Amino acid sequence: MSFKTKKSLGQHFLTDNNIIAKILKSVRANKNDRIIEIGPGTGALTKWLVQRYDDVHAIEVDQRAVEVLRLNLEGLTIHQKDVLKVNWKELIFETGETHVIGNLPYYITSPILFSLLESRQYFKEAILMMQKEVAQRLVASPSSKEYGILSVQTQLMSTPDLLFDVSPNSFSPPPKVMSSVIRLRFDKSPLNCSDKILKSVVRTAFNQRRKKLSNSLKPVLGDLQPEGFNYDQRAEDWEPAIYADLAERIEKST
Repeated sequence: MSFKTKKSLGQHFLTDNNIIAKILKSVRANKNDRIIEIGPGTGALTKWLVQRYDDVHAIEVDQRAVEVLRLNLEGLTIHQKDVLKVNWKELIFETGETHVIGNLPYYITSPILFSLLESRQYFKEAILMMQKEVAQRLVASPSSKEYGILSVQTQLMSTPDLLFDVSPNSFSPPPKVMSSVIRLRFDKSPLNCSDKILKSVVRTAFNQRRKKLSNSLKPVLGDLQPEGFNYDQRAEDWEPAIYADLAERIEKST
């Protein structure tokens, strides 16, 4: 059937079978693991997932796409809802591993990433397609212009790997930018600080990234300035682990 994409939903449907095959090859799940696909659209990737895995769930907000999925795919569990309102705990596989796959709408990529990271204890891995510029930020090294809030939080809460790039011509309609597929492995040990404190420290530091950390961190440090940190540096100079160490020290002192 003819399907008109909605710009308001950031819909760019994947149509390149070679890219679909590469994504499928990247998924390291067992046949009976739970697969959760974010934004399946009309099911270009989903139809292969349900053939390969026994327990596939799809999160799709567009009622029209949901109807197409229900009509064409058996054995698929569909959740018609906004992905940003999903309670991940309700969707995980209690007795096995849960993997997430998704072609993320560009305009809500960061909120989706933060949502997955906050619920990282529920997932084994995530294979995600996003704007290349965002993917590069996830894997960026300190002192690079791409390094920022997303880099620090992603690298502390997962192991990100940039797998491959995807041309605009692989989509309908084509986006105006390159995309990339990235793998997040949720294999990191629990942090010694709360996510809330960590996020506060990191975001405060990068909100004024041109200033020395002695100035930019004042809103979270106050008169406290734990020893062992170089506050003469700027936000992009600190490795992720340093932020985690500072957050831990702040939390223990309060």
